[in-house]
Amino acid sequence: MVTIRHETREDIDGIRAVNEAAFDTNAEAQLVDNLRQSNANVISLVAEQDQQIVGHILFTRVTIEPDNSSFNALALAPLSVLPQYQNQAIGSALVRKGLQIAQKAGYSNVIVLGHPAYYKRFGFVPAEKYQIHCPYQVPPETFMVKPLIPNALDDITGMVLYHPLFSNM
Repeated sequence: MVTIRHETREDIDGIRAVNEAAFDTNAEAQLVDNLRQSNANVISLVAEQDQQIVGHILFTRVTIEPDNSSFNALALAPLSVLPQYQNQAIGSALVRKGLQIAQKAGYSNVIVLGHPAYYKRFGFVPAEKYQIHCPYQVPPETFMVKPLIPNALDDITGMVLYHPLFSNM
């Protein structure tokens, strides 16, 4: 049975191991460590099974330029699951729990840069639909947004600005 819970200090090494195993380089693992050290984490959850961390998800604040105070949003990045635990709905459980926590905390939107077929099932749609743009050169269908409250994206357009540490990837 998998348990989804908030990250603790004791989880840091396990989170790093999951991110290193899930991605081709250690860039995501280093990003997570750097964001944690900068106190940029807003929501950091782990999936635990048999007292082992098998998955991790991180949400950090983003802004939009031109600045609009009603854009109370988070970026979902990264999401990782140990390869031997992938395709067992662990990533989906992390996403659902993270979105639930974000909504309860009063965030109005979540941004993600990822696989459209995967994130569409959680209600993410291409951000270009709302004239919200990614600062990176990526296929437009991979940059998505999910409103967490009705009309959360009314009258909001512009370029999403991630925490500066994302630029180091």
